[in-house]
Parts: sequence; C-alpha cells; structure tokens
Amino acid sequence: MSTLPTLSAPSLGESVASDLGESLGAHRAAFEQHFGVTEGVRTFFSPGRVNLFGGHLDYNGGPVLPTAIDRGTFVAIRPRGDGEIRMASRFAEVQGSFKAAALPVSPRGEWFDYPLGVLLALVRLEDSMAAKLAGGFDVLFGGNLPVGAGLSSSASICVGTTFALNALLGLGLDPVQRVEAALDAERGFVGVKCGIMDPYAVGFARPKHVLWLDCKDETFEHLPMDFERLSIGVVDTGIQRLLARGEFNRRVTECAAAFEALRIHAPDARVLRDISRTVLTENGHELDADLLRRATHVVEEVERTFVAREALLSGDLETLGRCMTETHASLRDRYDCSCEELDALVEAATKGGALGARLTGAGFGGCAVMLIAAGDEQRVSEAVVGDFERRYGRRPPIAFFQGDEGPREIH
Repeated sequence: MSTLPTLSAPSLGESVASDLGESLGAHRAAFEQHFGVTEGVRTFFSPGRVNLFGGHLDYNGGPVLPTAIDRGTFVAIRPRGDGEIRMASRFAEVQGSFKAAALPVSPRGEWFDYPLGVLLALVRLEDSMAAKLAGGFDVLFGGNLPVGAGLSSSASICVGTTFALNALLGLGLDPVQRVEAALDAERGFVGVKCGIMDPYAVGFARPKHVLWLDCKDETFEHLPMDFERLSIGVVDTGIQRLLARGEFNRRVTECAAAFEALRIHAPDARVLRDISRTVLTENGHELDADLLRRATHVVEEVERTFVAREALLSGDLETLGRCMTETHASLRDRYDCSCEELDALVEAATKGGALGARLTGAGFGGCAVMLIAAGDEQRVSEAVVGDFERRYGRRPPIAFFQGDEGPREIH
C-alpha cells in the first residue's frame, strides 16, 4: 500500500468535470495507486444536498423541502478475503484499519468515524450482516463536495458507504434500510443529534424534484421543481462549521426542553412541530427567553414551509422567494445560528435580484442558498461576489445546481 498524496478539500467554486464518469475514473486510478490493486474495484457516487425550506425542523418533527445536488462523495471499493477493512481518504493523511470481526465500539475522532459507524449500524441491523462483512474490504473516499459547508458531506459519505457495501457484498438492503443505517451512524456512533432530513434527501433524490419530507411520520413525496424558470445558487462563506456541533446539539436540547414545557398544554402533541401558535402565544411566558425564541421559530417555520409548498406547486415564485428570506431572518434572530458573513450574502443576494436567500444546513457558517429566476444567475452572482469581496477582501465560491438523481454506481 503506497502513500497517497492528500488533496486540499474541494471548494464550491472549483471547476468540476462535466463527465462524472471521468472524475470517478481518476478516483479509481488513485485507489489502484494507493492499494496496489486493479481487479474487482467498483466506483460509486453519493450526492450532497441543499435544504430550501424547513430550517431546523427535521429533529422537531416538521416538514422540510431539500434537494440533492450534483456534487458529492466518490467511493472506490473492492472486497477482500482476509477480514481486514482499510479506509483511506483523498483529503486526509490519517487512515483507518480494522478487523471485521473486532470493529471499534467507540469513535476515534477521525473522518472515518462516519463509515465506521455505518458498519456498526449494519451489524446491529441483523445478525447475518456480520458474516457478509467478514471478508473485509479496501475503500477510498474522495469527491467534489466541500466539507463543513452545510451541504451534508456527512450524510453523503454515510449513504454512499451503505449504497456501495450493499452493491459490493450483496447485503440485500432496501433504500429505507440504507438511509436508516446512515442515520444511525451519525446519531448513534458519531454523536450528532441530527434529524432524518439529510440521509433521506441524499438517499431518495430524484432529478428535477425536491423532496417533501414529513419528519414526524417519515412519509415523503417528490414535488416537481420547474428548472426552466428557477435555478438554485449556493455560495460559500468559507467559514467551516466543523466546530459548531456543540451549538447544534444545544439547539436540539433547547427545543426538546421547550416541547416538554409546552406539551402539558397540548396533550396530543408528540413533537414541537405539533405545538400550535395559539398554545405558544398563551403559554410562552412559561419559557425562558432563549427557549421562547427557539419555539417561536419552529412554530412559524412549520407554517412558512407549508406556504412554500403551495407556492412551489402553484408556480408563485414571489411567495416562494419571500418565504426563503423570512426563514433566514428567523434563523438569524430567533435561532441564533447565522453569522455576519451569511447575513451579508443573503442581503447581497436579495438586493442583487435573487427571489430569496437563506443559510442552508445547520448554519454557524457554511453556505447560503439562493433561489434565482432562470437567466439571472450571472447578474446575481456578480452582485453577491462583488459585495462580499468589498466587505471581506476575498471572493466567495459560488455554484448553481438543478438537482441530482441520487446514489449510484458509475462504471
């Protein structure tokens, strides 16, 4: 096994090969260079995602409207027969090496905790999985999705791992099981108190559609998005949100506390999403100031996301964009998960002609998403990049997307 030169993490603004097969061919060559093997190597792609509506609603049982994007994780993998599992990444010097029969039971604090968590989730899923994984495998991860930018690189690698292993080893997982294993890896092993949105958005992606996901009962449907009239722009602050996990987990805890205080006034409520505006108005005085602001965001964001759904289906772009920008204001003022650079991007986008804009993902840095009328991409891009450069002395990476078809093998 040779030493593989590590690459810098991908930037949103980097040029991307139009042929994904070509990019994965180069990734396959890197696998062969690193592991010294040419036979039996298979290559897979797993997209990232951007959330358009339903900010911080997934773990509160609310509705969300994400879509996959055509940037993601590359996976090159081959089976072994000696029980060794070796994991490497194009973006990290540290590598993981384990015995299939004795997987670590606690995270190591490294990038490979995510795919390792998937393995442990699969073993817990059913007894037969341990035998199917027993031969081991070599795997190399890479891709063209920025890490720590709020585009769900973690769900991308976890869903990509389950998809690749399912295909390689014949695990017999259905799509829901693949998504659940990915979610279990993040929640149960890595320790992120995330909701179900990210792995569902990645695992159930469909071109030219957004995913309407009800996180209370895990039902979903694909809603068409008119990309003849609309374009999705994503612009990166350059501020990684890798250190924001503690703040994210704190928001989850705060929302749980708000629900526990309010549920006595709504006996049928199962999650914070079920708390009505009336219940909150009449009993919000029982919450401290921070919990009241968190709960107010959730209650109003649920209403706003249903309005956005109807606007999307009816083609009301003005209302759709307004809902997006109102979401950002609420996340900034009531959820305290924005930052100066994100606010600057949203302000520049809306002044520059975008229909709407907001932070995407958990916030605390990362990316803003913009909804733009098709044909206005250049005008809005120049306004956003120019304003940001004047403020901060650097040009933020920007890209435009029209969805993705989801995890798949590419030969």
